[in-house]
Amino acid sequence: MLEWLRAHPFVTWIIIFVLITYVYNKVFKTRKLPILKDAIIYLMLALGSGMLLFFQLAGLPIVLSLTIAVVLMLMVRIRYYVQDRENRKS
Repeated sequence: MLEWLRAHPFVTWIIIFVLITYVYNKVFKTRKLPILKDAIIYLMLALGSGMLLFFQLAGLPIVLSLTIAVVLMLMVRIRYYVQDRENRKS
């Protein structure tokens, strides 16, 4: 998989950007920001994705690490959903 990601750097950059954006929106975004500030944040996320792409191409498992982080976040959301549903029943 690392070979394929290394062979397709633009696709890898998009994957990294999408994963980082998901983490930002679910963890760090607490309120709605004005459009200009939001644009600046997403621009900085894009630049950070470029830096992480460099590390990915150097051999570090950045995409795998971000994927694991997103999966863990989804597991926590599922757990909260199930727990909330149990509390509503009782």
